[in-house]
Amino acid sequence: QVQLVESGGGLVQAGGSLRLSCAASGRTDMMFVMGWFRQAPGKQREFVASIFWSGGGASYADSVKGRFTISRDNAENAVYLQMNSLKPGDTAVYYCAARVTTQAEYTYWGQGTQVTVSS
Repeated sequence: QVQLVESGGGLVQAGGSLRLSCAASGRTDMMFVMGWFRQAPGKQREFVASIFWSGGGASYADSVKGRFTISRDNAENAVYLQMNSLKPGDTAVYYCAARVTTQAEYTYWGQGTQVTVSS
């Protein structure tokens, strides 16, 4: 089992920045890929970014490329999402998710953290 806890959300003006954190605990030795997803009101959850737990292989949704950066700190068992140049369209609940080596899908999810970008 892997437990994930997000933090760092909040209210920010358009053009501002936020840094989300995801603290992992439990069977972190099984973690393979970490991802960030988001869900806006009335919309489906969508992929934002992912990174291999071992490092490298960062991938981004087109909508956030050049503005968001995903990183991880294995010593801290944490993954981060640095969000710059935020837009009102980035408003959503952001979720951290983990894929473990034995599963093909993201099977562990955090509780989410709200990001609100005002115009």
